[in-house]
Amino acid sequence: MATAITESIGVWYLRLYIAGQSPKSLYASANLKKLCEEHLAGHYEIETIDLVEDPTRARDDDILAIPTLVRRLPPPQRKVIGDLSDTRRVLRGLRHPEEAS
Repeated sequence: MATAITESIGVWYLRLYIAGQSPKSLYASANLKKLCEEHLAGHYEIETIDLVEDPTRARDDDILAIPTLVRRLPPPQRKVIGDLSDTRRVLRGLRHPEEAS
């Protein structure tokens, strides 16, 4: 069921940079999917970029550490580095309305 907050944020385009099947990468991916289902249900798209397969893609968003999550839309772009296990920190870093203050 969509909340008023979810309805007001539109669609979020998220890009997750990972390094192969490393434990941190797998953990970050699972944490992101769970976070999105709980806080952005039906209002998000995730693109996962594996820098082991295509290291040149790190230039697209000036990626210096992995895993890194980049909120491409809505603007402005925001980044969160790490395994995304601290949901509150991730939401605050992405400026989600629930944690924007």
